[in-house]
Amino acid sequence: MGKKGKNEKKVKGAEKTAAKMEKKVSKRSKREEEDLEALIAEFQNLDAKKTQVVETTCPPPPPRLNASLSAHPEKDELILFGGEYFNGKKTYLYNDLFFYNIKKNSWVTSEIPNPPPPRCSHQAVVVPQGGGQLWVFGGEFASPNGEQFYHYKDLWVLHLATHTWENIKAPGGPSGRSGHRMVLSKRQLLVFGGFHESTRDFIYHNDVYAFSLDSFSWSRLTPSGSAPSPRSACQMTSTPDGAGVIIYGGYSKVRVKKDTDKWSWSRLSPSGNKPPPRSGFSLAVGPAGRAVLFGGVCDDEEEETLEGDFYNDLYLYDTAKNRWFPGVLRGAKSEKKKRRRGKRSAGEGAETKTEEESAPQGPTEVVKEIVTEDGTVMTIKEVIPGPQDEEEEEEDEEEGSALAPTVEPCPRSSAMATSRQGKLYLYGGMFEVGDRQFTLSDFYCLDLHKMDQWEVLVEMDPKSESEDGEEEEEEAKGAEGEEEESAEDSEEEEGDEEEHPSVQEGETVTDYQVRTEQYWIGVARANMGLDAKDKKVSKVALAMAKVFYEDQ
Repeated sequence: MGKKGKNEKKVKGAEKTAAKMEKKVSKRSKREEEDLEALIAEFQNLDAKKTQVVETTCPPPPPRLNASLSAHPEKDELILFGGEYFNGKKTYLYNDLFFYNIKKNSWVTSEIPNPPPPRCSHQAVVVPQGGGQLWVFGGEFASPNGEQFYHYKDLWVLHLATHTWENIKAPGGPSGRSGHRMVLSKRQLLVFGGFHESTRDFIYHNDVYAFSLDSFSWSRLTPSGSAPSPRSACQMTSTPDGAGVIIYGGYSKVRVKKDTDKWSWSRLSPSGNKPPPRSGFSLAVGPAGRAVLFGGVCDDEEEETLEGDFYNDLYLYDTAKNRWFPGVLRGAKSEKKKRRRGKRSAGEGAETKTEEESAPQGPTEVVKEIVTEDGTVMTIKEVIPGPQDEEEEEEDEEEGSALAPTVEPCPRSSAMATSRQGKLYLYGGMFEVGDRQFTLSDFYCLDLHKMDQWEVLVEMDPKSESEDGEEEEEEAKGAEGEEEESAEDSEEEEGDEEEHPSVQEGETVTDYQVRTEQYWIGVARANMGLDAKDKKVSKVALAMAKVFYEDQ
């Protein structure tokens, strides 16, 4: 009996301890949330001092991810709102608003009184009514150290015709969350999923809410059937008829469809060439209701290490046929080459070739890795044109290369994507190298009708990403600009001191890589450490050799 009594006391003691800990954690979580609410209130007080709209022509927006990029419903403009940037030590949240003029290839920043507070991982949807509206729901705010989070449950609308923000206060809406998805389905906004993180818990959602654009009221939907598992950062698009939505992400591909006034879940099994598992990809709706998927990351977890394989591939999903297929770029053709080939075929005794015989072999995709000055390795995919025949090689020697260099966005996740008049626009995002995160600010366009090549609207400098973080860290410490310049100069001098094998006259890049392979493997091994896999070291060594060759 005595032993049993002691055991009961131990159990009760453990329960009391757990209850006390839960109470402490709950108080701490509430305190942290109140701290963030106070910080958000400060931002709102500053914004409240603005009394008029100020529009300014500006350079492209600074690096960021988890912002929203939307196509204006009535103009040839794109709208960028919010987002976040992490420089290695500090997290910055934005509530700035940018307009991109597609025809002029120019940016304008618009400061409008009483905007939503800074946020990222929110959702924005454009609605073609009243001169155009941009609806924004939810998202999160993070403390500068990135350890505390506040999840919004507010709903805002930007009236594009008058450039005014309005906070819509309607009860019965979704709880605070980020990483959710929102689309326009006929006359309502549909919100699905997302997550909420605090000191106490980490909750994923799979609930569905509808906001009526007529009555300005929320309602929670209860579709029949087997619902998708709780998730965030999935992708959701409306069906072409507006009667439902398609959700893709993680390990499930499901569709919710509407039948009169009843909603139900049904699981899909798309045919075709499906994308491999990934997260953090971008999605936009292209011509004929086809969903365009770009990039993303697949994490490879091995014991204590976590490495991500980043993508820059394209996949298209035909919502009508329930079919996936890869988005293959055709590549641009040279006008000179076309004319030259026409003249040769018109000459006496010239042998005519069928289209199949004269067509070059398909391009080959090669993964290369660029190494920045500080030893950081950045993986980029490159498309190399197929081999040419002897006749074409002679023509190229006389008139220059017939194929323009293939340019692609580097592999990334969390990029912002939207489409306008049959063109896909892709902005920013991030990738990781080891434990370092690089936030991007490059900008691309792809004609989804031609599917020929990416157009670079804003270039990316891989060195600037690491330098930006270092410069901002120095500013936080109170360093002067002269000190930063001297530090950069000293780094350049140190880089100049190291002599790499020189490129011999007439040597091709392949010959140079073969001849200096062991040297570059040694350099790559020194940068990556002894634990790096041989296969990856060899890839980096080849990339380093190619970068050095091209710089000469």
